[in-house]
Amino acid sequence: MRNYAKQRCKELGIDGPGQNRINTAGCLGRCDQGPLLVVYPEGVWYNWVDEDDLEDIIQQHLIGKQIVQRLLVPAPDATS
Repeated sequence: MRNYAKQRCKELGIDGPGQNRINTAGCLGRCDQGPLLVVYPEGVWYNWVDEDDLEDIIQQHLIGKQIVQRLLVPAPDATS
C-alpha cells in the first residue's frame, strides 16, 4: 500500500521537497490499532483498509486539505 500511495503522489505531482513524502515507520507505538497513517505536520492519524481509503486520504487531505472523518483515529495523546 505504501507503493500505491507513493506512486499516486508522483502521478499527481504532489511529492517531493516542500510537498508530501511517503515513508515506512514501524507501528508508531500503536500496532494494536491496525494499519495507520499519520499526516505531519498536522498530526492527523488515519486507519485505512484498501486503495480506496488511501485515495480518499490523498484527494481529500493531501490535496483538498480536508480531514477524512470516516478514517480518522484520535491522536495518541488524545487516547490517554
